[in-house]
Amino acid sequence: MATHQRIVNVAARRFREVGLEGISVADVMTEAGLTVGGFYKHFESRDDLVVEALAAALADTDTWQIAHRSNLRKAILSYLSEAHRDALSESCALAALVNDVSRSSEAARDTYTIRLRRAFEFFEKLLPTDLAESRRPKAMLLFSACVGALGLSRSVSDPKFSKQILANVADELIGLYATQRARR
Repeated sequence: MATHQRIVNVAARRFREVGLEGISVADVMTEAGLTVGGFYKHFESRDDLVVEALAAALADTDTWQIAHRSNLRKAILSYLSEAHRDALSESCALAALVNDVSRSSEAARDTYTIRLRRAFEFFEKLLPTDLAESRRPKAMLLFSACVGALGLSRSVSDPKFSKQILANVADELIGLYATQRARR
């Protein structure tokens, strides 16, 4: 079981770094200190590894959510930080793998969907209760903007522009939240 988990952990980390198609089974096994021949003792197919490693990578969001469960401003600033942008191998798999999963198996998309719903629920709970029925759409907007900003900040070649994307989107989201609260 420890060997199986080691393979999953390597794949979860590397998938976030290079995408679901960016690393081969052989490379995952080598990084785990194993031979390729042992792969099928642990998984029926590469897709089984992808789904299990994706689930493990997505489960890492639980720790982040626990740390930020009481303060929307801090959650936004943490998510849209340079540290989060730069730590790709430990970063939010929802953001790191959004495009890869859209082209993946139904099982992988199902796993992703469950976690995405939980992320929306997390942000919904951080929004003021006086927003009533509009909390869910606002949570969707908020997290979608965070994922987009993080992805864009990773994609540009200009470090200053990357920082601006993170800071400006964080400021706007925090401002939008404060504005909504003030109106109610």
